[in-house]
Parts: sequence; C-alpha cells; structure tokens
Amino acid sequence: MLLVGLTGGIGSGKTEVSRRLADLGAIVVDADVIAREVVEPGTPGLDQVVARFGPDVLDREGRLDRDRLAALVFADPSARSRLNAIVHPLVRARTAELVVAAATADPHAVVVNDVPLLFETGLAGSGQYDVIVVVAAEPETQLRRLVDQRGMAPADAEARIAAQAPLADKLAVADYVIRNDGDLAGLDAQVRQVWADLAERAGRTMRP
Repeated sequence: MLLVGLTGGIGSGKTEVSRRLADLGAIVVDADVIAREVVEPGTPGLDQVVARFGPDVLDREGRLDRDRLAALVFADPSARSRLNAIVHPLVRARTAELVVAAATADPHAVVVNDVPLLFETGLAGSGQYDVIVVVAAEPETQLRRLVDQRGMAPADAEARIAAQAPLADKLAVADYVIRNDGDLAGLDAQVRQVWADLAERAGRTMRP
C-alpha cells in the first residue's frame, strides 16, 4: 500500500484532484467527510461540541449548524483550537480504521488521505505518509473561486485563506505539486502524470 497525503488551501481545487484520483483507481479517505460523520446527531463528538460551545450551535433538527459554528471559530483562534481538540482526534481514529481496511483489502492500494489541514494539524511532518501531494493555487485564484463559486463575501474568503498555512510552507515539503490556476484540461494532465507515478510506486497494474 502507498499512503498519500493530499492537501491544498481552500479554493485551490483539491476536491477536483481528489475526485480525479478516485476515478483513476485511488481509494480516497476524505477528512472533511469524516469530520462531518463524527459530529452527527447522537455521536459523542457532537455531545462534546455542544458541551463546549453551547446549544446555540445546533439547528432546529438538533444537527450541527456549521455556518454558525464557523462564524464563532474563525473569529476566535482560541475557539478554533478548542474545536480542533475535539474533532481532530476523532477524525484521526476513524481515518486509521479506513486506511487499515483498505490495506487489508488490497496490498497494492494507493490510499489518498484527503486532508485540507494537513500542515495545520502537524500531520505533514509526522512521517506517516509515503508521499505528500499539494494542490497549489495563487491567493488571487483562491479568492476568486471562493467569491464566485461559493458565494463568500470577499472579507470572509480572505479570512479563510489567511487562517491556513502559507502555500510556501506546503511547497517546501511536497513530493508532488499540482498547479491549479489554469483550465481543467491542464489539471487532468497533471493528475494523470502524478497517478502514473503513484501507481508504479505502489506496484499497481495500470488500467489500459
């Protein structure tokens, strides 16, 4: 098994890369998806979040109101740290379970751990990944995508970008860099090139 850490700043297009790698044969373990699962209603994770931040972070159906919680934590670094202290260990534990299951099912699997905050959580330097892939976009590109595609206010988008690790820090430890300031055809070509190398390193037979 080859374990790949995939990351990129908000608005970099990491989700597009992750989707393409899955189409090519990678097993993708998405930290964002897991982060939602561990705070579903009835989970210990949600109970901990409510105990820490109060019942106002729930909507009328008793589910986590992500927009309200995001407004709290992005305006307060200490609140963000408290939230991370709850969610990150739960995400890591579930991720480990899925990685073990993938390796058991296929010893030649390319498992892509899609982690937006790979650097911010210290995982980039943990040594647990065989390869780190960074999806890179210029801040101007990130801002435009967040405003145009996600409907964020420019100030909110800038705050989200600023809250993440600088691109230069990510590039310094990347084994592969996928540049995503251009069109999808250019992105496809880069992803396929990276996949060919990853598959070879994992001893995987390429699809025709």
